[in-house]
Amino acid sequence: MLLARPHHARAPRPLRTSPNGDDRTVEAIEHAPLGGWSDGRPPGAPNAGPNCGAAGCRRVTDLGQPVVHFDIIGDNPAELRAYYAQLFGWAFQDNAPVAPEVSRTDSYSFIDRIATDDGSGIPGGIGGGSGFRNHAIFYVGVPDVEAALREAESLGGTRVMGPARNERGGVVVGHFTDPAGNLIGVAGPT
Repeated sequence: MLLARPHHARAPRPLRTSPNGDDRTVEAIEHAPLGGWSDGRPPGAPNAGPNCGAAGCRRVTDLGQPVVHFDIIGDNPAELRAYYAQLFGWAFQDNAPVAPEVSRTDSYSFIDRIATDDGSGIPGGIGGGSGFRNHAIFYVGVPDVEAALREAESLGGTRVMGPARNERGGVVVGHFTDPAGNLIGVAGPT
């Protein structure tokens, strides 16, 4: 799978090793970056990735749904916040809005967003409380949580929770496990 650089990113950077095993930036573009490939091919030479053929490379424009949020949930949220504050230097906004199915509403905190140089970064939160299963989860943005959960089920996943509305935050969330048992979240306006 090719990874595309978001339109707002400033400069290309290696996203993964290319199919040829060298360290050039793998991008979903029609031709090489202005400086050429690290293997010596000139600027304009086609990429050798799976979206390329004799006529050049096709643009990848539909990248699917983005990851929009993550949560770290545990039975002792205060201890988790102290741990991650010390480990990663994270700061928190206490008593953030959350659906009660996700965390005790008085135990949830948003992590102050820390972005990379290109402005990217995913917002997250830490919460839970007594009776909540310890886990980390990421949320994929979808237009309709119920429809996404039904689709996950039709493809072999299992609904765990949702749709659940965060009344203070105005977002709807749901959880499912994929066929391998991984817990995944979906979030959207409905």
